[in-house]
Amino acid sequence: MTVEHKGSKGSTRRVFIGGATAAAAATALGGTARAASPGGSGRGGRGAGGRTVAVLGGGVAGLTAAHELAERGFRVTVYERKDALGGKARSMDVPGSARGGRRPLPGEHGFRFIPGIYHNLPDTLRRIPFPGNRNGCHDNLVAPGEMMIARTGREDIRFPFGGTVTPPPVLTPDELRRALTALLETLAGLPAHEIAYFAGRLLVWFTSCERRRHTEWERTPWWEFTRAARMSANYRQLLCIGLTRNIVATKAEVASTKTVATCAEAFLFNLLGRGADGPPDRLLNAPTNEAWIDPWVTHLRSLGVEFRTGWEVRDLRPDGGRIAEAVLQDPGGARRAVTADHFVSAMPVEHARTTWNARVRAADPRLARCDALRTDWMTGIQFYLTEPTPVIHGHVNHIDSAWSITSIAQAQFWPGRDLRRDYGDGTVADCLSCDVSEWDKPGILYGKTAKQCTREEVAREVWAQLKAGLNDTGRTVLKDSTLHSWFLDPAVRLGGPEATNDEQLLIHPVGTWANRPQARTAIPNLYLAGDYVATDIDLATMEGANASARAAVNALLDEAGSAAERCTITPLYRAPELEVFKRQDEVRLGLGLRNAFDLG
Repeated sequence: MTVEHKGSKGSTRRVFIGGATAAAAATALGGTARAASPGGSGRGGRGAGGRTVAVLGGGVAGLTAAHELAERGFRVTVYERKDALGGKARSMDVPGSARGGRRPLPGEHGFRFIPGIYHNLPDTLRRIPFPGNRNGCHDNLVAPGEMMIARTGREDIRFPFGGTVTPPPVLTPDELRRALTALLETLAGLPAHEIAYFAGRLLVWFTSCERRRHTEWERTPWWEFTRAARMSANYRQLLCIGLTRNIVATKAEVASTKTVATCAEAFLFNLLGRGADGPPDRLLNAPTNEAWIDPWVTHLRSLGVEFRTGWEVRDLRPDGGRIAEAVLQDPGGARRAVTADHFVSAMPVEHARTTWNARVRAADPRLARCDALRTDWMTGIQFYLTEPTPVIHGHVNHIDSAWSITSIAQAQFWPGRDLRRDYGDGTVADCLSCDVSEWDKPGILYGKTAKQCTREEVAREVWAQLKAGLNDTGRTVLKDSTLHSWFLDPAVRLGGPEATNDEQLLIHPVGTWANRPQARTAIPNLYLAGDYVATDIDLATMEGANASARAAVNALLDEAGSAAERCTITPLYRAPELEVFKRQDEVRLGLGLRNAFDLG
């Protein structure tokens, strides 16, 4: 375990068992790093030489790091600033909602979405025991049968999963173009020439080499790459804005093509049955804490992990070329110094970078680039209804909504839970969980942005926008008479002089990839984990958080000289048939030429 003591102005020098020196870091920190002492054992063993690890942050990244380290025999303590674990992935009790011995209604930061393109997070889910499940918490994933694009004043678009696109046996550019065209033809209202053009633009991406992706396309906005300004309003709304603001929470005019197209490519391969862990859309069969987070914490405790909730990191103190201690504020408000052999910073970037003082930044100048990373609001609100209201069997993208809303009716996916029987006051039958991605545009009810509204006005405005998209074709899907109550993420504070949000989402404007750090820092015993760390998926997701934690653990194992098995990190699927075209594009890029399929 780590050592805790009352913080003071002066720190005593401590002796640590370290790894390889980092000369530049040692000089910047005003000392010399200490030599390594080999140790370690295989996965699950108990021979880590008594090494201690302080994991700073108890979200998906922090819990993943704790999981991998504990399995390898390290002594781990997780410090989380909130009074609950799970970060933005957790579910939470709605205060004052329980009656008659029932549990409180389940609220959440936003609904869970675990698509088949994820590989690393599902691997972790399989390794979390759950009673009656052969594959642990992974068996709690269920697959919706469809998704819907809800459009105001126009026919909604339903997209069933399975059988929509016939997978070609060999993925040549021609076959890929046909598959893309067949998929896009399901989006009613788009003219054939726009479908053909968009399919062609995606083909350019699919055959672009990695260097072009990381340079040219990282610097190109999705709006420009797709030629949105030249196309119809329907094209812009469905293929440009809908793929960015509603899904990635970034405006199409500034979103990196690399980020958006990486996501689009992965989902297309998923639909084609290529390299996926499961179906394109999956969610949990119960509130998140019940289906995943609570069993995970229980399992980690069984592995010896200790947890300190309500402990907020205030500073990292270097000494002798390494991080000597972290200064945290405990639940009582006292400042305490925490020592460990290794420190994994697993906080969101907006919180992590406040803990990097001048000496830490001098030791690793790359950390300063994280100041340029940007976050925005993508926050959830739940509406509790007195009647079952399964809009469709899957997610709904309210593409015309002023506040870029997505939603899902959850009770239909919780077969072992009866909301009336188990939660609240016995009258709630369904939970319509929504994500709001646009907080800076006027709504339709009050004419104010979400940030200008009170919490009550936000709830009324979101409800009005939901009804505008679902009740506009002669049917009444949502009725005011069935609205029991609502719950808005408490991280959002509205109604004061300035709106604040304590749990924001990393966004991906052009040119920001170069500012995202690696898991290993120049300080030998400091590692970074979180969805802002550079990973293959290039998107602020639970998958990215999980993969970055695995990379941080591997770096720690290298530094510790451990013989333990390294964490597997599974990248996104790449179609082998397209590699020859990427190699050709590498040559063309070196000659200053466009991609062969880029007709301008």
